Amino acid sequence: MARPKPEAFDKVKTVAENRRARYDFYIEDKVEAGIALTGTEVKSLRFGEGSIAESYAEVKDAGEIWLINANIPEFSHGNRNNHEPKRPRKLLLNAREINKLHGAVMRQGMTLVPLSIYFNTRGRAKVELALAKGKKAPDKRATEKERDWKREQGRIMRDRG
Repeated sequence: MARPKPEAFDKVKTVAENRRARYDFYIEDKVEAGIALTGTEVKSLRFGEGSIAESYAEVKDAGEIWLINANIPEFSHGNRNNHEPKRPRKLLLNAREINKLHGAVMRQGMTLVPLSIYFNTRGRAKVELALAKGKKAPDKRATEKERDWKREQGRIMRDRG
């Protein structure tokens, strides 16, 4: 019998976050995926190093999803077998999730954007992957305008009472 999936992702320690993604994309759906890492990559992530600011995920022809352009710097105490910082990393998902994401990317023109890399309660490195649709410039302005108005509302409420 399969273990039930938790409602929300259990993030214990967030290592890297892509804050720009929420500004540039409409987030439709989120998926938690494991990452195939080497030992020095895990050690580097545990020290809080890593960046996914310019990274994205893509579906390769063999039904695999790869994280492209994520930067996990070399481990400082590593030896000559240290990892390459910007190598493509395989994301671990089951076949049904891969087919769902692949279909959305192919048919609806959506993008796979990593939102964060974190460690869960079991100590495993995970990626929060979002199925997203790009925003145009007027949409970004509207989002910024709405965010500024919410901030102003909070100030007004705080001052009055």
